[in-house]
Amino acid sequence: MGKLEGKVAVITGGSSGMALASAKRFVEEGAYVFITGRRQEALDEAVKLIGRNVTGVRGDASNLDDLDRLFDTISQEKGKIDVLYASAGWGEGVPLGEITEQHFDATFNLNARGTLFTVQKALPLFNDGGSIFMTGSVASHKGFPGYSVYAASKATLHAFARGWLNELKGRNIRVNVLHPGPIATPMQDQVLTEEAKLMFESLIPRGKMGLPEEIAAVALFLASDDSSFVNGMELNVDGGFSAI
Repeated sequence: MGKLEGKVAVITGGSSGMALASAKRFVEEGAYVFITGRRQEALDEAVKLIGRNVTGVRGDASNLDDLDRLFDTISQEKGKIDVLYASAGWGEGVPLGEITEQHFDATFNLNARGTLFTVQKALPLFNDGGSIFMTGSVASHKGFPGYSVYAASKATLHAFARGWLNELKGRNIRVNVLHPGPIATPMQDQVLTEEAKLMFESLIPRGKMGLPEEIAAVALFLASDDSSFVNGMELNVDGGFSAI
């Protein structure tokens, strides 16, 4: 029997990278998974890759109507949620002095506002004893030039987690934040130059990027009963990147 046998999991931003690897792993462990993504083509490819026990719902986590459609679909198809992995997020390097309202709003609307309303709208379907966790970033613990807005948006998530776990303690729903370090994903290819990738790799003790599957292994831990006594934590999964 898998560690998520009979569970219903929701993973936003699940059409690529770490979240897709996690969705695949969750299904392998017995869960039925709902994934979201902005692009229908990428979402269809992800569903095909996962292969079974998965529903793809196109949508933008910063759009409340899209979130309503997601949870309406889950309500109709399964009627419950046991695991919510709020992973939809975005980041772009913009140095102080060049930050625009549009950059700030786009970053916080998805990473902070979108995560808040994803969790809030999921609650009516949530089973007691479930697990909520969010994708943060070790950038919120480090001072990378150009990434102050992104880091601030991700730092917000731990404040959310501390407040929410206290509000949800009567339902035994735990809330955590998974902070990935540098991970080799398609999004990383979009936002980092080859020079930047080499720089980040030089700061990881083993000398190479993390893999989406390594994040998925930790996501499974947070989703399963293995983490039943883990609550309100920021879990850095970065190969020691933030420790040295």
